[in-house]
Amino acid sequence: MTQSEFLDAMGKSSLKIDSLLDKGNQEEAVRILGDLAKRNPDRKEPWVRMAKVHFDAENYSQAIVSAEEALQRDNTDREAKSIRAVAGLRVASQSLSELRNDVELKGNARSDAAGLAKVMRETLGEDVLVPPAELEARKKKEAALAKREAAAAAARARARAESKRGDEAGQASAPSAASSGSNPFSMLR
Repeated sequence: MTQSEFLDAMGKSSLKIDSLLDKGNQEEAVRILGDLAKRNPDRKEPWVRMAKVHFDAENYSQAIVSAEEALQRDNTDREAKSIRAVAGLRVASQSLSELRNDVELKGNARSDAAGLAKVMRETLGEDVLVPPAELEARKKKEAALAKREAAAAAARARARAESKRGDEAGQASAPSAASSGSNPFSMLR
């Protein structure tokens, strides 16, 4: 299908899809978009529109799938990226809300967090939620920060000590002049 033929088909389909959506017939609208996507496998537009239809229907998992299809055809499409991101956040929010409402997770914040971590580990089949590589990188970063802070504190301490020695040297020379029997004000003349 040529570019102009595709744009014509997409325009006609959009009018029909809008009409179907106004009537609440999302399934038929998605079917039409699916057919258009099959006939034009290299085009992202049907997939982006399908992602919007699913998103508006609060069918976030299908919105993500459709947005991914669009991004496989054009990985710079901001609309598909936005739909994928927001739909992903909504799925995560719903999942966390459902986990939080689980009877097993009632209690204070710490016990809630521990319960959520347990459920997530079991669901993922992992003993540790944070992979060791990430944990190791975080520890190295924290160690480097602590080392820089210690070096800065040592530098400040040296500067204070040098300043104090300079003050003591000035005070030490004044009493020695007075103890030698000379006039302490002789320097002022």
